[in-house]
Amino acid sequence: MFINATYCPVMDAMQRVGGTNAANSANPASSAATNALIEADTVNQHSFDVVILGAGAAGLMAAIEAGRRGRRVVVLERAERPGKKILISGGGRCNFTNLHTRPENFLSANPHFAKSALARYTPADFIALVERHGIAYHEKTLGQLFCDGSAQQIVDLLMAECAQAQVRVMTGTAVSEVRRDESSGEFTVVAGGEAFTAGALVVATGGLSIPKIGATGFGYEIARQFAVPIEPCRPALVPLVLAGAEREQFVDLAGVSAPVMVSVGKHSFTEKMLFTHRGLSGPAILQISSYWKQPGAVSIDWAPGKNLLAALQAAQARRDVFAMKAALRAELPARLADRLVDVASPASWTNHALDELERRLHSWTFTPGGTEGYEKAEVTAGGVSTSALSAQTMGCRSVPGLYFIGEVVDVTGHLGGFNFQWAWASGAAAGRALAGREGIANSQ
Repeated sequence: MFINATYCPVMDAMQRVGGTNAANSANPASSAATNALIEADTVNQHSFDVVILGAGAAGLMAAIEAGRRGRRVVVLERAERPGKKILISGGGRCNFTNLHTRPENFLSANPHFAKSALARYTPADFIALVERHGIAYHEKTLGQLFCDGSAQQIVDLLMAECAQAQVRVMTGTAVSEVRRDESSGEFTVVAGGEAFTAGALVVATGGLSIPKIGATGFGYEIARQFAVPIEPCRPALVPLVLAGAEREQFVDLAGVSAPVMVSVGKHSFTEKMLFTHRGLSGPAILQISSYWKQPGAVSIDWAPGKNLLAALQAAQARRDVFAMKAALRAELPARLADRLVDVASPASWTNHALDELERRLHSWTFTPGGTEGYEKAEVTAGGVSTSALSAQTMGCRSVPGLYFIGEVVDVTGHLGGFNFQWAWASGAAAGRALAGREGIANSQ
């Protein structure tokens, strides 16, 4: 069932005032006021087995899995519509999974954490759901699957499954308080003039990326409230910004792209790179940005596996700037080739100098001044520490009944549908665990 609820600005207002924690039930005045309102019956009370915060990919999947198994589930969404990030993904066609999903496609302080959930809900599982709903799709490249139509089809699929599982989804509902009764273990969530109680609370509020569609740090605030550790957050899958001389040398190449191999440490990606008005972007850069940390450098191989200057090394070959430009233009866009010559042409044209230049062209370094931030980041790296969670259930070890799933957790996928697969897998893990959890089946 889809229910529109009145939007409540309490959380926004509290977050704007001096860093106040909107979710902190340790605030005596806030808790006392809520208790007084509930006791006076001025707040409508609702009882469920499970309350899920966030109607994104992970939250809706958890709701579906729990609802299918007989749990009474409500999903509370701050935005006016569900699945806002789904709708803008993949250029509006939703890159909903990747055929080649493996644990190696994810970053985390614990690289093994995602294995269990990913093994128990695979790309084939979500593809079967897509096909059951008659949604046409195609593989674009590198295992990336997109809807032939629009991302709205995926949102419609999820909402139809929620309806079938008798899940209630309430949009425009901002949470003003979350608290837990230590004696009963029951959670109370106050939102939009309503109080929702349940034996289990699932936090699926996403990360900090793309604030223009409503992203906030609310999930991290809930984690802090319950003393759940958080790995440092940073923008990921995000363009890099050049500074100083590098910016002056390359920024006017905005719009030029080339297939390259980009590396940071032992991590590398071979895809297209794009120059922008601020620095570097394109799939290769977005991928490596998840591993880059300031003030480190990124290394670019302009032509993987090719000898760019072979023509100059031939017997009796011409060796000068014009010959170098011709050699580079044979493999690279002309404007990029000419710029590399302008920046890197050697002082002499000896065999040694050409060997050194060849090496440089395969290990060209940029030292970015930063990233374009959460406004342009596709995801947030870091988040709720996996050390605090069960890899099988996504449940918090120290707070029974509390679950964290999706982007709010310290599991970040590569570009290309991997983050959606993590959302489906972690949501399914939590939803199925809720069905087997004692103490919530008969909560009233």
